[in-house]
Amino acid sequence: MAELTEQEEGTMKPAPRQGHLDAQVFEEVVTATSELIRLDTTNRGGGEGNERPAAEYVASALADAGIEPRLLEKKPGRTNVVARIEGTDPAAGALLLHGHLDVVPAEAADWAVHPFSGEVRDGVVWGRGAIDMKDADAMALSLVRAWARAGVRPPRDIVLAFTADEEDSAEFGSDFLVREHPELFEGCTEGISESGAFTYHAGPGLRLYPVGAGERGTAWLKLTAHGRAGHGSKVNHANAVSRLAAAVHRIGEYEWPVRLTPTVRAALARLAELHGLRPLGPDAQDAEVDALMAQLGRAAALVEPTVRNSANPTMLEAGYKVNVIPGTATARVDGRMLPGAEEEFHATLDALTGPDVRWEFQHREVPLQAPVDSPLFAALSEALEYYDPGAHAVPYCMSGGTDAKQFSRLGIVGYGFTPLKLPEGFDYQALFHGVDERVPVEALHFGIRVLDRALLAGAKGPHAPDDNAARATQDDNTTRDATTPSGG
Repeated sequence: MAELTEQEEGTMKPAPRQGHLDAQVFEEVVTATSELIRLDTTNRGGGEGNERPAAEYVASALADAGIEPRLLEKKPGRTNVVARIEGTDPAAGALLLHGHLDVVPAEAADWAVHPFSGEVRDGVVWGRGAIDMKDADAMALSLVRAWARAGVRPPRDIVLAFTADEEDSAEFGSDFLVREHPELFEGCTEGISESGAFTYHAGPGLRLYPVGAGERGTAWLKLTAHGRAGHGSKVNHANAVSRLAAAVHRIGEYEWPVRLTPTVRAALARLAELHGLRPLGPDAQDAEVDALMAQLGRAAALVEPTVRNSANPTMLEAGYKVNVIPGTATARVDGRMLPGAEEEFHATLDALTGPDVRWEFQHREVPLQAPVDSPLFAALSEALEYYDPGAHAVPYCMSGGTDAKQFSRLGIVGYGFTPLKLPEGFDYQALFHGVDERVPVEALHFGIRVLDRALLAGAKGPHAPDDNAARATQDDNTTRDATTPSGG
């Protein structure tokens, strides 16, 4: 049947090359989102989780469409699914389309709708994973099934990866796949996944779609102060708690300097243009950057977390009795590093902690940056703006992290792209790991159209490298501590 079209402000646009999208794909994406939500894949950390039911659901749907899935586990129940769809141009670099199957915990008593009901109510699908990220899994799954029904092949090979354990350490998911099965990603040069391409209402009539082209690096730290244990009533100039508290205070109060990466600089330039403001010069000072952001209104929230490194104290632990001065005190700090600013981060932490407090990485992941002048970024942006006329795609650096960090060890450049057209007032970012997580049905339909157009646009990417497998074990700096989380 003829494909549905999107109406915006009284105009209708045809959708060339998309007649293959039948009514079934729009029904399936809603059904698949709902049914995946009903499969409780809660990741409680520390190795506790079970993605197997969702993985089997995905594998069955792929096999039914004639796409051969592989189920891979490092540990029973922690299941990943990988499949490859052959493209029409064997010389083009393959594209990785990946999403995770696990979700963070949810307390049913806090929700208006049971978090694992997958209920569809008033045009909205409710439940844990509705936006993080079983909606995206359902989009990818439903779209490739539609292609199979219509005999459509993309220009590039597309590797599908549905992963376990993204919400914790990725030890049983993308990290396992990269280390143990790099051959499955042979030829992949670029990847797309979560945390970008959603509608951001920045002001009256100004709709933005931030497309992820970077991530800050993760630096979760443990601080340890040692001192002289003793009675709480005595003078003690080597108090471990006091030493730690002073260091934590310095870290919490420190104002990190502005460090503009190419992605963030491009975002600020585009946002300034859209707001009719003067762009920053190449040597803009911190005060000029802050002044520009102050003029961007709501749009400033897209860039504010990523113009600087950051370090936020989050946990404190010391002592066992009020009248005993402990010999040791510890703290945890959530640090994030911009591309190119890692050495500055290290030196600053050395200075802020001082001689009496030792700091170390509990978990570390590299920052990422993707080019915003690539054919793929252009194709992603064009597809969004085609289906939402008058909206604007803008570059976006994510403040947190995704599985793209692990896949980067194979030389795969990652973009954040889960297209969703959202109504004004729908606080998408607040629903990540939040209560009453949900996604509008129409947003899923929009996502199918946009994803289809982007993937079939012919953005073939660079030629595939020959040494992907070697990259899996290259950089010791990207080695994770498997006991600590990466999903955030």
